[in-house]
Amino acid sequence: MTNPLFDLIRAGQPDLTRPFLETAEGRVFTYGDLDRRSAQYANALVTLGLQPGDRVALQVEKSAEAIFAYLGTVRAGGVFLPLNTAYTGPEIAYFLGDAQPALFVCDPAQEAALVPVAQAQGVARLLTLGADGRGTLADAADAASESFADVARGADDLAALLYTSGTTGRSKGAMLTQGNLISNARALVEAWRYTADDVLIHALPIFHTHGLFVATNVTLAAGASMIFLPKLDPELIIRLMDRASVLMGVPTFYTRLLKSPKLTREAAAGMRLFISGSAPLLAETHRDWHARTGHAILERYGMTETNMNTSNPYEGERRAGTVGFPLPGVSVRVVDAQNGRELIHGAIGMIEVKGPNVFKGYWRMPEKTAAEFHDGWFVTGDLGLIDERGYVHIVGRGKDLVITGGYNVYPKEVESEIDALDGVIESAVIGVAHPDFGEGVTAVVVARSDAGLSEAAVLAALEARLARYKLPKRVFFADDLPRNTMGKVQKNVLREQYKGLYGG
Repeated sequence: MTNPLFDLIRAGQPDLTRPFLETAEGRVFTYGDLDRRSAQYANALVTLGLQPGDRVALQVEKSAEAIFAYLGTVRAGGVFLPLNTAYTGPEIAYFLGDAQPALFVCDPAQEAALVPVAQAQGVARLLTLGADGRGTLADAADAASESFADVARGADDLAALLYTSGTTGRSKGAMLTQGNLISNARALVEAWRYTADDVLIHALPIFHTHGLFVATNVTLAAGASMIFLPKLDPELIIRLMDRASVLMGVPTFYTRLLKSPKLTREAAAGMRLFISGSAPLLAETHRDWHARTGHAILERYGMTETNMNTSNPYEGERRAGTVGFPLPGVSVRVVDAQNGRELIHGAIGMIEVKGPNVFKGYWRMPEKTAAEFHDGWFVTGDLGLIDERGYVHIVGRGKDLVITGGYNVYPKEVESEIDALDGVIESAVIGVAHPDFGEGVTAVVVARSDAGLSEAAVLAALEARLARYKLPKRVFFADDLPRNTMGKVQKNVLREQYKGLYGG
């Protein structure tokens, strides 16, 4: 038995002199540096008491050292648990209490506040790691050997524990195995034609599957390079395009880049691929990007529990408003949520997924795990359809479905019509308790300041385009929509904001 995930990384880059990661300050780490530094972290973690299968929790700012800590955890046989840097002390207490990590690593600036939190949850060791790459964990790595014999693990052993966003109810820890991460990295390398010649502009956070497993693991599996930016910086990204070939981002990346007059066909001429995920990309953004750069953004679909499931084609039409086809080795179907019967093309239902990318289950939640699988298929909770050409469309989350007067209303359908109106930037449609209809369709619209739109104007425009039961009972205007760190609209926040609107 070997360590399959790190073996994949070794196989992807036989030339240790090639660059792996370049920081925003211009420091370059080669694949040889990666091998040595991850060995030091692995040695340090073992010395600190890490046993195979133990969790290592990190709530730290983005840095090259955090990546080496991730890889060192993998090599030492541990389970990597990245935590959102925005989480508060009480939230951290929940995750530490639930996951029971052997080690917790935090930012040095947060150490004093988090020591009692970690102690209260029984965490044996707390260490630090800052955005500058310094801290007690880095010090321990500095003192360790640059040689390490990888701990033997199997494809079914856990490599990571990622908690779902927890927009409703208790956050769940998704158990991702070495095999899950390996299969998805290989599938994406194939689907996106990734090679060792690629250079990724990495501006995503690394506490999420997008920045950590999609961006980083695909780079490693292909033996490619990445320019590692601490955050989204549109002007810097545009300047870097002549040195790079790939950008992975969320829709916010593309809307902000479009605001820069420096984004031109010439600026993007050397780029090979622009990828978007984690939240739906507006068709308008897709069109505007193509008009400005000559490139069609490739949109894909994934989730914490499965990594990536589908992707628009590398060669072929990248259809706005769709997330493409199932990745190699992955199966996707749409079923009737009531009886589990597979639906015909074009019919909206629950999306289910099967494949080696699908997680092992929820941490210490066997009943919840069993409830989320149906005949071996994972029930994603996403509503969608597969069209006559095989493209997968996402129309919303199951919990976002609005049932009004006994009729089902899919928010995406109403949002698409509102978004098509002149002056509308984007919209969100939610269900709000209503005494007569059960739920009242309610729209929250972000419009241009010069649009002059009103509630009456929006409703009048929709009357000819939607069945009466789909029409919003009320339309509200906002400066922006609430979003989480990955750019997804937080409809639970909107539902809370507007509850009681109809007296229901």
